[in-house]
Amino acid sequence: MRVGLVCPYDLRSHGGVQAHVLGLARWLTAAGHETYVLAPGTIDETRWSEVGLRPEQVSSTGGSVAVPYNGSVARVACGPVSSLRVKRWLADHDLDVLHVHEPITPSAAALAVRAAQIPVVATFHTATPGSRALAAARHLLADTIARIDEPIAVSRVAARVVEKHLGLRPRIVGNGIRLDDFTPLPSVGPWRGGQRPRITFVGRLREPRKGLGILLAAVPEILCRRPDVEICIAGAGSPVAAPPQVRYLGDVSDSERNHLLGASDVFVAPHTGRESFGIVLLEALASGASVVASNLPAFVDLLQDDNGTVGHIVDAGSPALLADAVVDALAHPMSVARGRSLAARFDWDEIGPQVLDAYADATAPRAAGRPIA
Repeated sequence: MRVGLVCPYDLRSHGGVQAHVLGLARWLTAAGHETYVLAPGTIDETRWSEVGLRPEQVSSTGGSVAVPYNGSVARVACGPVSSLRVKRWLADHDLDVLHVHEPITPSAAALAVRAAQIPVVATFHTATPGSRALAAARHLLADTIARIDEPIAVSRVAARVVEKHLGLRPRIVGNGIRLDDFTPLPSVGPWRGGQRPRITFVGRLREPRKGLGILLAAVPEILCRRPDVEICIAGAGSPVAAPPQVRYLGDVSDSERNHLLGASDVFVAPHTGRESFGIVLLEALASGASVVASNLPAFVDLLQDDNGTVGHIVDAGSPALLADAVVDALAHPMSVARGRSLAARFDWDEIGPQVLDAYADATAPRAAGRPIA
């Protein structure tokens, strides 16, 4: 097939949606499908080997602007120039199916849905049950929503939001990872990180819903009970004042992040809300780290295997409970094999065929013959 993937967010920024689009493009290409990506921004030359795509497969709509969205700041592109580039990209590639992500954001994804004359698959990543924007979208963007042949949601939480606000009934297909990219590193001391137990956080530092403030509030209690730990914090944003045991690593590359996770004893996800999946939890599990995560519905769903919860779940927003769980995770490390087994369910070789099923249904005669609104 000739597949077009449209990402609404700037590829220069690290994020779950960008990683999902690029990972799917890589898998589709390896599976023999002609795959093209359209998004704001560009990929830095040093990242081409990481994303596993050729430069001619990725086109840019140009620059982007920062827009507050879902408790974060998204960099999107939408306007006359972007619209022209979207239409030119669609015309140049003669696609069989268009797969857009977050199609109701003011972005290239929404523009592509409106311009497409081919079957459309749309993946929804948002999990904000009380979103006024989503509630309004059903009425303001009814014609755009009507053009979607096959909706996908990345989790049950996201699916409920889509059903409630947009009236669609999406199939659930989770985010994907390449399990082979994440390897538990051989220990170089009594702990995975060396001579001291390592606790790791990865996320945007100045985005409150990622929960760094909760972790930092828990640090004094953690150090009181485990003064030997080091706490590594990776992500974009200015560091916050913290004890010397807290080490800021800055905005790391994918390979640097993977190496960090592979040498971590406990990965902490103290997020406070608005999470639809939790790809970073899978990356930590695939790397062999024990996981401590907030009790957000998407996280709770994700961290389940046939024997119950994998890792530690704590009430969101409680530094005291977070400290208890981290100390317990250090005392009782999780089975590396069990964590990797759960993560393997979301390897692209499992997720990719489910996406292809959506493409097959979208391009079936009943969908392809549907009048374009």
